[in-house]
Amino acid sequence: MKASQFLISTLKEAPADAEVVSHQLMTRAGLIKKLGAGIYNYMPMGLRVIRKVEAIVREEMNRAGAIEMTMPVVQPAELWQETGRFDKMGPELLRIKDRHGRDFVIQPTSEEVVTDVVRQEVRSYKQLPKNFYQIQTKFRDERRPRFGLMRGREFTMKDAYSFDRDMASAKASYQVMAGAYRKIFDRFGLTYRAVAADSGAIGGDLSEEFQVIAATGEDAIVYCPTSNYAANMEKAEALAPSQPRGAASQALTKTATPGKSTCEDVAALLNVPLSTTVKSLVLATDKLDAEGAVKKSTVWLLLLRGDHDMNEVKVGKLPGMEGGFRFASLSEIDDHFGCKPGYLGPLNLKKQLHLVADREVVVMADWICGANEPDFHITGVNWGRDLPEPALVADIRNVVAGDKSPDGAGELAIERGIEVGHVFYLGTKYSKAMNATFLDETGKPQFLEMGCYGIGITRLPAAAIEQNHDERGIIWPDAIAPFTAVICPIGMDRSEAVKAEAERIYAALLADGVDVILDDRGERPGAMFADWELIGVPHRITIGDKGLKDGQVEYQHRRDAEATKVAVGEILSHVQGRMAA
Repeated sequence: MKASQFLISTLKEAPADAEVVSHQLMTRAGLIKKLGAGIYNYMPMGLRVIRKVEAIVREEMNRAGAIEMTMPVVQPAELWQETGRFDKMGPELLRIKDRHGRDFVIQPTSEEVVTDVVRQEVRSYKQLPKNFYQIQTKFRDERRPRFGLMRGREFTMKDAYSFDRDMASAKASYQVMAGAYRKIFDRFGLTYRAVAADSGAIGGDLSEEFQVIAATGEDAIVYCPTSNYAANMEKAEALAPSQPRGAASQALTKTATPGKSTCEDVAALLNVPLSTTVKSLVLATDKLDAEGAVKKSTVWLLLLRGDHDMNEVKVGKLPGMEGGFRFASLSEIDDHFGCKPGYLGPLNLKKQLHLVADREVVVMADWICGANEPDFHITGVNWGRDLPEPALVADIRNVVAGDKSPDGAGELAIERGIEVGHVFYLGTKYSKAMNATFLDETGKPQFLEMGCYGIGITRLPAAAIEQNHDERGIIWPDAIAPFTAVICPIGMDRSEAVKAEAERIYAALLADGVDVILDDRGERPGAMFADWELIGVPHRITIGDKGLKDGQVEYQHRRDAEATKVAVGEILSHVQGRMAA
């Protein structure tokens, strides 16, 4: 490709709404152009990156035995109503009607459609296992689309779905896909972690996220530096403390804390560690009648150490919380505590409620909590003496750095990551809902065991940039760069020698299979170099009259601080060597 035949549309400044580095650089480098909120044109430079991502994904999926197909972007609502997700998925599911008033959705994922295909096509155990995948446009109606391709509304995803005869073979298919994902992300040339994850709204039991490590990542990744343990924050277990509870040594005392409504403020006022305080979180669960109206509400009090945070996913798995929960209303809080939030605690309640203590709280002695009276807290609280032992003790908090690793191999550390892939074992969640069965060896119908596997095709370039950039622009890994190499001839329009050598090296690199672009626009060296550093092409060859007289050209990798002089006759082997490295 020659630059004069291509579209290079770099900008000196990023748009005002570009908050993160990837959004800023993708816009400035001319990879994307905003069309609407969370909706972007993929410009020629950006589309080249996306196509390379797709090619790697497609090769490894095919190698793993998956079969490519394409499912419609617009899908009949009836299929989504079969599984209940038409109502349950909420406003992120874009619902539309056709001219006849029939309901449709713009697909955010395709479990229902692929299950419908398989229940029609697969009759016998002899046809299993099967794994179908697509690389297709998706749409999720994000309330606040932001960060460019990191959280857009329209995006491209590779989604795959495996179908097996039993749990053992389904888990074997899952492991094949998990292995294929590792090969895919290895080929991308990015630093990533595969972490144990919660299955969330899609459902299922076995789940891993693939996270590209980046300081700007939205997700907290928990890992043990001395073992292979890794999990996302929602999944990471906080082990029960090994030390026994200490003996009570303080009297129960009502203490004035005027205007101090947070654990941090109370600890500072009383000059005690934050870890000696206990925070009270009041939640509620609702039981609905057949019409969807609230028939009965139950109030819950969760106790966590003052320096810990509630983990909503863990709480959502407590007995009685599985159907969903909300924070209690002010009237419900007043009903049970007789006090406004900020001074709440488990003592002197007006009404009984369901109490849950975190594992750390249950081993605390002489702790501090709200007195259920404005401007007062209680110090010296002890289990058994001052209130009954909690009926329900559970892990309901986020882990923190320094916690013991669940595998017993050391202490946990936390880093940031960007989720770009996810694999799930689904079981029969969708096949039962849609009556998708096959006939086993005895001729009896059995529900298909399923797995699903996604990669954010258009999110991945943004994640790669968040991990690989500097003050000058993007630094692409070779595998997904829009061009692997660029030839920058200085004064090509004025020097026949420069033009001839540029054309010769360009032809040689093309013949060697290198994805190279020749910048024949006649730009000044500074402007030309700035463009390609911004765009992030990994390998740059600079040709000038002065160097040619000495039999040399210059090579510079995008990460190199300065250029290296290379003999003209050795430049091809030098580039090949750097690419191989």
